[in-house]
Amino acid sequence: MKRLLINAGIFVCLALVLNSCSKDSETKPTPSPGIEPPVSTDLNFPKKEMRAAWFATVWELDWPGVRGEAAQKQKYKDMLDRLQELKFNAVIFQIKGMADAFYNSPYEPWSASVSGTRGVDPGYDVLKFLIDETHARGMEFHAWMNPYRISTRASESASFATLPSTIPSSWVIDLPTIRIYNPALPEVRQRLNDIVKDLITKYNVDGVHFDDYFYPSGFTYNDDADFVKYGAAYTKKDDFRRGNVEKAIEGVFNTIKSTKPEVVFSVSPAASRTYNYNTMFADLPKWTSSGWVDILIPQLYQEIGNSSNPFEGNLADWTQFRGKAQLVIGYGYYKFGASDGGAAFQNVDQLARQFDLAQKNKYVVGSAIYSARDVIANRIGITNKLKELYSHNVVMPFAGREVAPKPTVPTNLSVSGNELTWKVSGANLRSVVYYFSDLKATGKVVGITNNTTMNVAEKGFYCVTALNVDNLESVATSTIEKK
Repeated sequence: MKRLLINAGIFVCLALVLNSCSKDSETKPTPSPGIEPPVSTDLNFPKKEMRAAWFATVWELDWPGVRGEAAQKQKYKDMLDRLQELKFNAVIFQIKGMADAFYNSPYEPWSASVSGTRGVDPGYDVLKFLIDETHARGMEFHAWMNPYRISTRASESASFATLPSTIPSSWVIDLPTIRIYNPALPEVRQRLNDIVKDLITKYNVDGVHFDDYFYPSGFTYNDDADFVKYGAAYTKKDDFRRGNVEKAIEGVFNTIKSTKPEVVFSVSPAASRTYNYNTMFADLPKWTSSGWVDILIPQLYQEIGNSSNPFEGNLADWTQFRGKAQLVIGYGYYKFGASDGGAAFQNVDQLARQFDLAQKNKYVVGSAIYSARDVIANRIGITNKLKELYSHNVVMPFAGREVAPKPTVPTNLSVSGNELTWKVSGANLRSVVYYFSDLKATGKVVGITNNTTMNVAEKGFYCVTALNVDNLESVATSTIEKK
């Protein structure tokens, strides 16, 4: 997906990127259902944001990179502590990168990334640990899955890893350097649905996430027999391939909705919409306009002014084709200070300029950083800059489906000395405390808490809202002044 996995073929001409009515897709832009309304019309509340970090586990890129339960747990906790300090509120963690699992799955073997050997139980419930530690820090855990990739090899003369016994060989396509599940097969789509259902039934994940691997790019392959057998509804093979991926996406969305509707479904396509459509056969505008994707996270990993794939052009394009999805921007953080990152990514101002463009776009509700280890590395001081950009806490925006009861306005807000207190009515509610230096200024989030009291130091005005598990927020209390 990222870093070593970006294919040079994604760069298409700027004219195609900016052409919002391109002939390559029959899907037209559809109006968004709109951004969640403010909690009050009388005050200037800060914008809600998802702030996510991707954790890649294929080849142990981000985690674990160490062996043994104690060492792995400590490394994850240390990384989470740093992300919490930087005011991240979500983790997108790869739990299925190579037809494997970070938990005991009946469908795919244990990942080699944990124990060092594929199929070997590491001796502890890895996924429960990851989720619990993430939730303990007030952050969401989104389970990142690659839907089709089974294994890779260095060259055509090398061998693929042994096919797991739970995967019939008839379900597989072998290409020069990648082995995948065959997207054309109904049995493969059913297996994907079964995997997702098993995961969200067993574990308290907040979301399921797919990256940009659908039909593999850079390879030719003969699927004439599949087209003859399954493609009667299509006149063109390209449309047949798009239809296969479309059925997978719709199926996963419906599985989530019927099994545990509070779980959100996100997809992070490659930067160019036309590349997704023509090369990976992923018709993102159709998915988003149909409501099958709750959060869209395009990987806008090129710099502002890039000659063929500019950040600002792709930002405008995905804004128009976001459909019913919330729009979060994926940033190529791994490029900053990297020897092969390019000249534009040797200066932290590039990130600030990209954030500024996104912040000015009223439809963008957050950022996703690739990847966690690069946040920790802080090359050229890029994480110092991110700390400035994430200077205040934020509230996670609502996405997906309403399941929990709507929160009601907190009551009995009072301040005595430096202690702010209030009451909330209802179960599983957190409180958001806002501060305003004056009633015309834009407020900031002082904190998000499970308590009904908070120590506040600054003079000014405070109010409180209730926040439910769906990330829906109540109307705010009246403000109270701390003198």
